[in-house]
Amino acid sequence: MNQTEQEYKTIIAECKQLFLKKTSDYGTAWRILRLPSITDQIYIKAQRIRSIQEKGTQKVADGLRDEFVGIINYSLIAMMQLELQASDPMELGVERTEQLYTRYADETLRLLLDKNHDYGEAWREMRISSITDIILMKLYRVKQIEDNAGVTLVSEGVKANYQDMLNYSVFCLIKMSAVSPNA
Repeated sequence: MNQTEQEYKTIIAECKQLFLKKTSDYGTAWRILRLPSITDQIYIKAQRIRSIQEKGTQKVADGLRDEFVGIINYSLIAMMQLELQASDPMELGVERTEQLYTRYADETLRLLLDKNHDYGEAWREMRISSITDIILMKLYRVKQIEDNAGVTLVSEGVKANYQDMLNYSVFCLIKMSAVSPNA
């Protein structure tokens, strides 16, 4: 296992623990959300991150780390909702939810490792603010795809964009945990 894979797994374990605790508290209330609502939840988090980066201050106590964790968990919710049908039960239970979460997190890790192979981990040299901008760009792409009823001519679908947003958020959390002059 390489360094990035280990870092990814550590971050996803932290996100998953929080997600499962919230599932124990609230159940799978997120099942009521349509995909555009999930996209907007991610947008709110990414926009707050960018706003704090630009202003250099914040008035609400939740830190940027919490917002990146939220983007990860909402991206996984989106992937789960893509699979689940309206006819599936609203309440999935913690065990079923954990299975779905793990499956999509593992699938997204495989994508990350493939892209890291091709791109040579270029993200390690990027600024967190640039990665935030890319997440926002991905959100605008998803919104456009949603507004076009999911129809694209040559572009990847929404799932790939959710996976990229998840992976970019993991990159930011990795960079935030290390001392980096590019933050």
